[in-house]
Amino acid sequence: MTMEKLVEKYFRPGRLPHIWCPGCGNGIVTGAIVKAIDKLELAKDDVAVISGIGCSSRASGYLDFNTANTLHGRAIPIASGVKMGDPRLNVIVVTGDGDSTAIGGNHIIHAARRNIDLTVVIFNNNIYGMTGGQYSPLTPIHSKATTAPYTTIEPAFNIPELVKAAGATFVARATTFHAQILADVIAQGIAHKGFSVIEAVSACPISFGRQNKMGGPADMMKWQRDHGVPLAAWDKMTDEQKEGKFPIGVLHHDTSKQEYTDAYDGIIKTAQGGK
Repeated sequence: MTMEKLVEKYFRPGRLPHIWCPGCGNGIVTGAIVKAIDKLELAKDDVAVISGIGCSSRASGYLDFNTANTLHGRAIPIASGVKMGDPRLNVIVVTGDGDSTAIGGNHIIHAARRNIDLTVVIFNNNIYGMTGGQYSPLTPIHSKATTAPYTTIEPAFNIPELVKAAGATFVARATTFHAQILADVIAQGIAHKGFSVIEAVSACPISFGRQNKMGGPADMMKWQRDHGVPLAAWDKMTDEQKEGKFPIGVLHHDTSKQEYTDAYDGIIKTAQGGK
């Protein structure tokens, strides 16, 4: 299906054009989510998209599903409540790097620990774009931000490793340059029964690119092309070749762990006298 038909089918009438800055990758990530839903042939009423606060979180307002634009850092617990209330729903969380790993950092690790069936798509543009260009927990070390004019001294979280260690059972990463891979791994994350996290490496030319002299939007896309390495190629690289680059694709997939709503349902049956 063409993107025009996907927009007609899955976007709310009259909401476009969007208000994201020129060159922002948020539209590509949002399009990848829609492509994933369409690939899985999910009915719109069977999908809930929950977002927090930030540039990326505006995506829920454009999409014609069950949606809620919630509180800063609190999208995951609210989405958990939606999933517990109606486990049949495919619940997708749209969140940014600051929203999910700073104010929402506690929530993401505990949702991973529980293995609740949510698909969390982290729009990682390495910066707080909407509120003034402050650095986030995913801003690369030695990068500039409005709150780090002489560069950051803190190492960034490795999100895939963090959520894997916390208990997430599906972990993937792709970039907005690798848009088809991004749509594919989001579809796999939605189909997976358990806590899924997809890091979508994106670009913020205005707040991050300008401060770090990365060039324009096309240059930032080329950076993604040159630094994101498909997993099959990554596994064949030496440590020296891997320096400064990162793997993309499905990085972790575990089907052995019980999903939280299933476990909870078992507790309720036991409490009601069942076995």
